[in-house]
Amino acid sequence: MDTGTIILAIALIIIMFGMGLSLVKDDFIRLFQHPKAVIVGLVNQIILLPVIAYVLISLLNVETDIAIGIMILAACPGGPTSNLITYLAKGDIGLSISLTTVNSLITIFTIPFVIDFALNQFLEADEMVQINKLQTVIQIFVIVIIPVSLGMALKNAKPIFADKMNKPVKIASGAVLFLVIIGLVIKKKEELIPYLKQAGLTALVLNIATMLVGLATAKIAKLSLAQSRTISIESGIQNGTMAIAIASGVLMNDNYAIAPAVYSLIMFFTGGVIIAFAMNTSSQK
Repeated sequence: MDTGTIILAIALIIIMFGMGLSLVKDDFIRLFQHPKAVIVGLVNQIILLPVIAYVLISLLNVETDIAIGIMILAACPGGPTSNLITYLAKGDIGLSISLTTVNSLITIFTIPFVIDFALNQFLEADEMVQINKLQTVIQIFVIVIIPVSLGMALKNAKPIFADKMNKPVKIASGAVLFLVIIGLVIKKKEELIPYLKQAGLTALVLNIATMLVGLATAKIAKLSLAQSRTISIESGIQNGTMAIAIASGVLMNDNYAIAPAVYSLIMFFTGGVIIAFAMNTSSQK
């Protein structure tokens, strides 16, 4: 395991530990109090997101490495960043945290199958890479469930300390993600421009499409404005760090990590647009 992969694993562990610090018992109770909103959110994240990603890749005739990278990203859960954007955009923060948590648990088991599908679809026979699904599940379990559980345990034992740690941990995780992306850009600088042209367009279209579909399905389900906004954000804000870690650490191919890195940058921009729109709408009332 190289230094970059180790740093990625540490970054993801920090992010998931930070998510655990923000979780309380009510986040799980809420799943049963608002089942319709949770179900709509999970359908968007776990089913519709990979389907939309695959359709876009097919329509845009995307290069193989970008196509696989986009599918890896689409298989990953929403990241804790979605909780912050939801809060700033005046969405349902409780629903956001609940969806991020449950989605992170479920995708531990779905990610290997989506990745296997992508590899079979986009690689030629002589390029095929076989992944050990059980080993992949165990790897993701270690870097997701254990740090989340430790964060929750600390929150339960030392709630005041956990609250103080929450913000610094989120800042640290964001800084590490930024450094990882910069490192990837430097490492792949010679191949970057042609990759960026394809990855940028595909990532932007995917991000906007999933947010719009999330909003539409929430409206069809007659959810509240705050819940609809939350599902839209949760559908489009992904755990880019996990996608990059899987690409570089599990599949050992940094080229697959370029699309998730580009998407991670784009989602901050679109998230900012949603926040600005929500704040403007609120100020006009």
